[in-house]
Amino acid sequence: MVGSGTLVLASHNAGKRRELAPAFAALGLQLIDLDLLQLESPEETASTFLENALLKARHAAQHCDQWVLAEDSGICVPALGGAPGVRSARFAGDGASDLENNELLLQCLQALDIAQRDAYFLCVMVLLRGPEDPDPLVARGTWQGQIATERQGEGGFGYDPVFLPRGLGGRSAAQLSLAEKNSQSHRGQALRKLLAEMREQEGVRQGASSSQPPSTSS
Repeated sequence: MVGSGTLVLASHNAGKRRELAPAFAALGLQLIDLDLLQLESPEETASTFLENALLKARHAAQHCDQWVLAEDSGICVPALGGAPGVRSARFAGDGASDLENNELLLQCLQALDIAQRDAYFLCVMVLLRGPEDPDPLVARGTWQGQIATERQGEGGFGYDPVFLPRGLGGRSAAQLSLAEKNSQSHRGQALRKLLAEMREQEGVRQGASSSQPPSTSS
C-alpha cells in the first residue's frame, strides 16, 4: 500500500509528473504515477477534457486508498475546428509518438499563414479524496499562442516543440526552462488554482475542528 504522504497522479506520462511533482513536494506530498501502482489507464471515451479527467481520477481512486490527481489536457486549433482537442495524444493514431502527432499537425496547417495558426493549450485538473467523492476539486488553465511552421527546441514533451506562446519572442514551449514554462503554461495555471483550493479547503476543515459548538443556553 502506498504511504499516506503520497498523492497518486492518474497518468503514465513522466513529463507531466516532472512538471507537477515540485509543487506537491513543497506540501510534503510525493507524487507517484500509475507505473508504480502497476495500474493501466482507462480508455478516454469522453468528449470533453473535464469528463476525461474525472474518468481517469475515478478509475485510479477505485484501486488505491489515496487522494488522486488527474488531469486531461491538449492543444486546440480553431482552424481545425478545435482539433486535436481531447484526442491530442492520439491525433496520429493510438500509440502515436509525440513526433508523429507534431508532424501530422504541421501537415494539417501547412497551407495556412501564421495569422491563421492560432492555438491554445487547455488543462483541466481534478482532485478526488476518494472514489465516491461527490465534490471533487476542479481547476482549469489555458495558454494562448500559435502553431509554428516547424519544430523548435528539444525540451518539454507533447506539442511543446510546435507551440509558440504569446509574448515570448517566437520561442517555442520546448525552448523554455521548466521554471519558465510552469510560470506560463496551462498546466501551471491549473496547478496554482488547485493548490489554492486545497489550502482553502484545509483552512475550512481546521477552522471547523477548532471552533466551539453553538451555545444551547436560553
